[in-house]
Amino acid sequence: MEAILLVGGQGTRLRPLTLSTPKPLLPMAGVPLLEHQLTRAREAGVRRIVFATSYRAEMFHEVFGDGSRLGLEIVYVTEEEPLGTAGAIRNASEALTCGPSDPVLVLNGDILSSHDLNAQLAAHRKADAAVTLHLTLVEDARRYGAVPTAPNGRVLAFVEKSPNPPTNQVNAGCYVFRRSVIDEIPPDRVVSAEYEFFPALLADGAVIIGYVEAAYWLDVGTPAAFVRGACDLVNGAMTSPVVSGAEHGVLVLDGAFIAPSARVGGGTTVGEGVRIGEKAEVESSVLFSGAVVESGARVVRSVIGRGARISSGAVLVDVVIGDGASIGPGNELLNGLRVWPGVELPPMAVRFSHDA
Repeated sequence: MEAILLVGGQGTRLRPLTLSTPKPLLPMAGVPLLEHQLTRAREAGVRRIVFATSYRAEMFHEVFGDGSRLGLEIVYVTEEEPLGTAGAIRNASEALTCGPSDPVLVLNGDILSSHDLNAQLAAHRKADAAVTLHLTLVEDARRYGAVPTAPNGRVLAFVEKSPNPPTNQVNAGCYVFRRSVIDEIPPDRVVSAEYEFFPALLADGAVIIGYVEAAYWLDVGTPAAFVRGACDLVNGAMTSPVVSGAEHGVLVLDGAFIAPSARVGGGTTVGEGVRIGEKAEVESSVLFSGAVVESGARVVRSVIGRGARISSGAVLVDVVIGDGASIGPGNELLNGLRVWPGVELPPMAVRFSHDA
């Protein structure tokens, strides 16, 4: 079976982490984010994947090559200009080799999901559907487009964001297409799957099925969501075939050092070569390779970029520190603050407290 993987976005909501690395390649629980999806797709029978790339396209080949390391064949198609979700699928389809009636799995590089791909494929085949969407259940659907379905699973409508959504079922960004249906997407222009192509198919009477499963699902597009996803992988709330070695809520990668008196937990990933000093506290955070947290520093629900240094006595809660940045002693960074790569904050430069 073949798949298309949408990885063309710039990941602007995750800046500064994505200034140098596409979001799907950011390290999450010891491997690139995409690797969790790729291994699940392989387990569902996918053997050939077309990467629909755009932003920093060359980096995907550098990381995954021809896919043989993962037991896959990976090929790459690059958008010169952004084409939207359906436009990207149409553009990537030129590299597909399957027949017109075969199913094609379409995955989104922003998503971390444990839903049953085989069950979604089975629902698609049973209904002989044009498209089968994974629909997940959310507590508050007002932030999403709602997708109501009939008792037999057929999609009834695609409802844009509204204060009174008709259902808490929302599009989870994983699709199974009949190959020939992809050819109906208008070529060489921007086309949205959610707002243009799917509603048009529905209006034409095509069979679109909603496969509803309330398994673990997370859009990792924001720093808070990125941290949550990484911690859930380490803690086991989200399972992945490529995560191993986590103990007591911590994943420690090769070459890392944690001082005996330091406190580290809550699903934290301690990247390769990271050093955590005496009496430092690191909770529910992601430390990229080569980062340093000095003695007495406190890091909570934050991402520390490659080679960044957090000096003694600094406090970081819910922040993102770019690659190579240096946070001087006594700084207090809170509430979504972002520090760009290479920036050096002198001692006591930023405080939220008056008790310096």
